[in-house]
Amino acid sequence: MPSDPTIRQSAPSDSEAILDLYGQTFPDEDLRPLVKELLALGPDYISLAASRDGAIIGHIGLTLCSIDQATDRVGLLAPLAVAPSYQKDGVGSALVDAIFEQAKFHDCRSVLVLGDPAYYSRFGFAQEHSIQPPYPLPEEWRSAWQSVGLINTDHPPAGKMTVPGSWRDRSLWAPEA
Repeated sequence: MPSDPTIRQSAPSDSEAILDLYGQTFPDEDLRPLVKELLALGPDYISLAASRDGAIIGHIGLTLCSIDQATDRVGLLAPLAVAPSYQKDGVGSALVDAIFEQAKFHDCRSVLVLGDPAYYSRFGFAQEHSIQPPYPLPEEWRSAWQSVGLINTDHPPAGKMTVPGSWRDRSLWAPEA
């Protein structure tokens, strides 16, 4: 059984390896421009890298966001990539667990994701109905808008999520026509 990966905050010197990782993991979807913008976002973006033997084999990000007309802070989990040769080794799970800890540290009430329900449900994510994404989602994507409550889950936040500029590209929230 492979050893657990080392999970740490990514450093600016990791950027090239992280961008290469997204190219390997998603060859049909170029996430590199978004990832590059997010890595430059500063303190509102938490970037964690997973490594084994000094090589970056996984990455996850969490954008700190707010809810319109509320003081609640929430996190937008994305993106998540694991090198193809390390998938199904627990690297993705280790990264998600670590980002949840970071979200709690930054007082995020919930973490949201627009992703595969079959994958993210294993971490407690369920379809989100109270927090709206920055743009309306097509009906076929509604089940992919999910959240998991972390803090004060008796009164979950509600409203429209406010995101930084990197996330204001409508094409990130709907399929290309």
